[in-house]
Amino acid sequence: MSVPVWGPVHGDVVDLLADHPADVPAVVDHLTKLQDMLVRLPPLADSNPLADFNRLYLVITECVLDGLYDGRFADPVFLSRLDVEFATRYFDALRLWTESSPNTPAAWRCLFERMSGPDARPLPSAAAGVNAHINFDLPFALVTTFDHLESEPVDASEQHRDYLEINAIFAQKIPSLRRGYLDRWQLIIDMLNGDFDDWYQGELVEYTRDVAWRNAQKIWRCRHDEHAREIERKRLDETAAAFGRLLLSPLGALLQ
Repeated sequence: MSVPVWGPVHGDVVDLLADHPADVPAVVDHLTKLQDMLVRLPPLADSNPLADFNRLYLVITECVLDGLYDGRFADPVFLSRLDVEFATRYFDALRLWTESSPNTPAAWRCLFERMSGPDARPLPSAAAGVNAHINFDLPFALVTTFDHLESEPVDASEQHRDYLEINAIFAQKIPSLRRGYLDRWQLIIDMLNGDFDDWYQGELVEYTRDVAWRNAQKIWRCRHDEHAREIERKRLDETAAAFGRLLLSPLGALLQ
């Protein structure tokens, strides 16, 4: 008899993933419940590599929700739909992994495989999750969102400006999030570096999200060509997976 993927919380995870969140508050609720399950998953209880990413994702999504409530975005319908489509791809990857499906995206598989050990450092783990979610999931989430809204990814549009506003949320939250992943001795080095680490990681997120937008535009142009779209899916999955493996390798420790 095979061991359940999620160990003692397997049933809870299966039940959670059976329901698709329909709006941003539901996405926050899903991520919150998932975080509680992940930190109880042995053998890496309280230091689960996926939990390191999920915590970051939860914080950023809570900020997006606050922005929606506060009127921060010009097109809240677009931002809400994108947030749901984006999260759905993460939850779908988790569902495929739960089912031990060979169709689990390679971009995510490299992080999921670390949940049973050996342990991975918190910051590279979070970075590997961000890599999979932005470099692989985000372009397709954008295409699905624009298709649903009968719009298209146009530079300098209201939707594009709202999309770029998420970069400001990352820039605001990166310093405290990043330091939350560091050990005491690393915090000392971080203090000596001043604001440099925060600046370059903010720049990296901005660059990566811009690449995701460009990839979405490319996929948009071939969205009705199933073969061409599959080529793009494989290309982005393989590229994100390669980068994810690098982040989770011993070289990933250089991030800290």
